[in-house]
Amino acid sequence: MITRADKEQEIKLITEKFGKAKGAFIVDFKGIKVEQVTNLRKKLNTAESEMKVVRNTLAKRAFKDHPAIEKAFANSMKGTNAIVFSYGEVNATAKTLADFAKDVEVLQIKSGVMDGEALDDAKIKFLATLPGKDQLRAMFLGTLLASGSALARCLNAYAEKLGGGAASTEEAPQA
Repeated sequence: MITRADKEQEIKLITEKFGKAKGAFIVDFKGIKVEQVTNLRKKLNTAESEMKVVRNTLAKRAFKDHPAIEKAFANSMKGTNAIVFSYGEVNATAKTLADFAKDVEVLQIKSGVMDGEALDDAKIKFLATLPGKDQLRAMFLGTLLASGSALARCLNAYAEKLGGGAASTEEAPQA
């Protein structure tokens, strides 16, 4: 039996996790095998996330310190729930959950929250399709480098047209 002190400690732990997390998701894990849950936890760990199985009444009490989360998750706290806390990129966590839900259809993503805004099923699916921060940086750098490369090719083509080019830029031997 859980004592009152244990319950208060659990509420405090959940509240702290919400304070550190950039986003969170409520998932229903009923019917998932232990090895599948372990696999999901490993995948979430690589996405800088963690899954915590919670008692609904304790989670609702922890929401009191976070009104935006309370509003987003108020209707989702029925049945067997786990909260997935995202400490890194929220879209990476959403992608991990969506990919896992495709493989294991029993897992249901009920709702989510990011930056104080509630996420419904459509928003979570859209968030899962977005590229990660590293991919966006690579795309941006590619865009920046493309114009410089195009200018260099254009100048080289013009120099070759005039009869110069890469071969004529070498220094002639001095006598």
